[in-house]
Amino acid sequence: MARETLPPGFSLHSPFALFSSPVLATRTSSLDYNSKYSREFGQAYPQPAYSQPAYAENANLNAGFDQGYAYRQGLASSNPARSVYRDRMSFLKSKWPAAFMAVASLQAIVCLAFESFVFACFQSSLGRWDNKPDVQSQYKTIPTFLTLIIFGFLYELVVVWDALRMKNTIQVIGVCIANLALLVYTAIQVDQIQMAISTLGIAALKPGITPDQVWSQARPFLVAIPAIIALATAAMVFIAWKLYQEFAWDILKNIGADYRMKKRFLHYQIYIALLKFDFFFFLGFIIQFVVIVAQKTDPEFALTIATIPVTICILLAAAYFTRRENKLGMMAVIILYLGGLIYFIFKLVRIYQPAYRLFYLPVRKSLTAFAVITILLILLTIANAVICMGNFDKGLKAHLLTPRRMDEKPDAHSISLHDVKPQIPSRMTID
Repeated sequence: MARETLPPGFSLHSPFALFSSPVLATRTSSLDYNSKYSREFGQAYPQPAYSQPAYAENANLNAGFDQGYAYRQGLASSNPARSVYRDRMSFLKSKWPAAFMAVASLQAIVCLAFESFVFACFQSSLGRWDNKPDVQSQYKTIPTFLTLIIFGFLYELVVVWDALRMKNTIQVIGVCIANLALLVYTAIQVDQIQMAISTLGIAALKPGITPDQVWSQARPFLVAIPAIIALATAAMVFIAWKLYQEFAWDILKNIGADYRMKKRFLHYQIYIALLKFDFFFFLGFIIQFVVIVAQKTDPEFALTIATIPVTICILLAAAYFTRRENKLGMMAVIILYLGGLIYFIFKLVRIYQPAYRLFYLPVRKSLTAFAVITILLILLTIANAVICMGNFDKGLKAHLLTPRRMDEKPDAHSISLHDVKPQIPSRMTID
């Protein structure tokens, strides 16, 4: 191939070489062609900014699309996209929790109204003060019963609210059992109040009012209260079964499918529920003893009152040590449980000792019921405390200290992607 030569007088460094040489002219045109398509040009027409479609406006038009693949196939419904939402009364939006709360509230309202009527009849019938010791104790019987009934139903409402809010099936079952205890207590008070009215007699009542007249007014309401509680308990048991089915999924979400871990969590729930009911029955026993039996000059009166804040601290410490898996703290709490068990056994024996029989006579049956129930609860609490302590360092602490999944509410301003899997690339990509 012949080599091209430059004409004489021309040089590559000459400014005229680019226009005079055919080879260089060809190369220059090629460079100009490439440079035209490598330059950046501005937008010919202004384009509006991209905006996200307003899916929230149509969020409820197509439930099948929003719920995902599982919903459209008839399988378990998938949850839509969620935003964190918490409301302490949000459980009332579900049918069965709302029904359980409604039954407990209606029972409390009706029974408290009946007890208030009985108390009003009793107080309006009282006349001059009688200084006889056996009569003086009866003055306090009906007010004490009314106070305990009010405290019992209000405390039960708080426990019901807490159980439904935390979706604690064990605590719901405990409420049903506690309602049976209230049934027994209100049945016992019928005989106790009749005895109180008879003991007061004509001397302690207003002129023209006889004990039979007072009893005839109070008796229908006193008999109706246990019947109402029995009916409410039957309804609670049925709803509790429905709640058990509804809350089982929540336990699975928070604890997982591990059977051993769920069993450890079950013992923990039983233990915490027992602590809450221990407080009620202990306080019920103490109130009756301090108001009706104990004398203010007796050293036992001050010591008994001092046990109330001490007991509250013990129960709070018991829950804290269990949650934190503190073995030394749990051992100390169990020792205190044993001390409480000895105290209630001692008081149960004291109630039926001949030397103290007259002091306990106005509330002997109710104190016996409270003492027996409290002893059984303490035994169950000790047994569950030992079981919970044996479950320490086995992984439950991580679940207990991790914040529970909050109740979630579908957010209309978000897009559900729970059933969308990552798309498999359909074309080859070049790195």
